[in-house]
Amino acid sequence: MASERFKVLSFVALILKRGSEVFLIRRFNTGSEDGLYGCAGGGVDAHESVTQAIIREAYEELGIVLNREHLKVVHIVQRRTAQGQEMIGFFFETCEWQGIPCINEPHKCDDAQWFDLNNLPQNCQPAFTHVLIQLNQQQFFSEMGW
Repeated sequence: MASERFKVLSFVALILKRGSEVFLIRRFNTGSEDGLYGCAGGGVDAHESVTQAIIREAYEELGIVLNREHLKVVHIVQRRTAQGQEMIGFFFETCEWQGIPCINEPHKCDDAQWFDLNNLPQNCQPAFTHVLIQLNQQQFFSEMGW
């Protein structure tokens, strides 16, 4: 009997940096990780590249415009959630954008602000915390939840 193939669910996340600060949003009313801070981002739609997805998500969630030339993939994570959902996440970083980042989807986010990378809130999403640790160890790829 052949084993079942991994079906890829993918997501993108934006590490928006300003010097030693990162812009985080607090999830609200989404049904998943509400009350936790993390990067703006979301799922990759059908017929959409991961770069197109992060540009779209940044505009939808933060009201900012990203230029693909200023985006860098800094980490990829294969994640399995506590509920058993498996996915691949692409974390992009940029220090350049157009507009002022703000809450553009108040029905999904109830706070957004700049945090010093050395003084993050205690209530961060586990995947975000995991990726920061990996970045500090100069790891480009990791697995989480296996």
